[in-house]
Amino acid sequence: MITALALNPSIDMTLSINGFTYGGLNRVGKARRDAGGKGMNVALALRALDCEAECVGFMHTENAELFENKLREHGAGYDFVYCEGSTRTNIKLRDDATSTITELNQSGRAVTEAELAEMIAMIKKHAARASHIVLSGSVPPGCSAGCYREIMEEIKGTGCKCVLDADGEKLREGLKAKPFLIKPNRYELELLTGRSLTGRADLLAAAREIISGGVSVVAVSLGGEGALITDGDTALFAPPMKISINSTVGAGDSMVAGLTAAFSREKSMEDAFRTGVACASAACGTEGTQLFSKSDFDTLYSRVEIEND
Repeated sequence: MITALALNPSIDMTLSINGFTYGGLNRVGKARRDAGGKGMNVALALRALDCEAECVGFMHTENAELFENKLREHGAGYDFVYCEGSTRTNIKLRDDATSTITELNQSGRAVTEAELAEMIAMIKKHAARASHIVLSGSVPPGCSAGCYREIMEEIKGTGCKCVLDADGEKLREGLKAKPFLIKPNRYELELLTGRSLTGRADLLAAAREIISGGVSVVAVSLGGEGALITDGDTALFAPPMKISINSTVGAGDSMVAGLTAAFSREKSMEDAFRTGVACASAACGTEGTQLFSKSDFDTLYSRVEIEND
């Protein structure tokens, strides 16, 4: 079992506009509404890879059915701490004329100390039977920047490996708990190291610095420049795949899911990397915040190029 933590789920509203006009009238061509958030995305991507997966987190009573139905539809388990009110809405504006996406994300409803305590108790219960737990995305008001670190420290001793995909202080604090895997992008890695990282050698040196602090694996997503991964000894690079891109939203979550799925099956780092890159690339071919299908993943998996660094 792999547990995906969703502390700040969202309803993702994707609007397509052909030629966005700032400050003017814009007519929406297509619109879609999805139950989302990074934890939700990871759980669904894991199910696309036929992994036993569950989503654990906070949920709001007014919108809970939307999330529960989607998880059930894909065969994922769930366990939530239910809060009053409605789930936040994140808006993705896609300009079809330029293929650019602008995101407008709400912060979400604040959680109480009692709700946080209930959540940590729930996570400990699930971690005791999971091989891996994925901690990703934003946290709601009421959670500290050290929230992920505190959770990882609470579940030490369960044997559950922690995968952390966060940014800013959440990532910096989280490193203190020595997660198994992190997946920063270039900017996040630069913030951690306090310096500009211009080439692959710089990126690998920075990743190895993180590993020297206790992290086992660092995967760095580089967008249109590809991705790299290292465990401190082996270092691999994957150039970007030649695919048609509809949306990059959810690609990072899909990469995290692919990496975690492969490592949970005790695959090699190269196979885990290939799986993660194929998942991310497959997600880029879908619209809105939709994730990839197993058939799309299977098609791309063999096309991923891996280079030794």
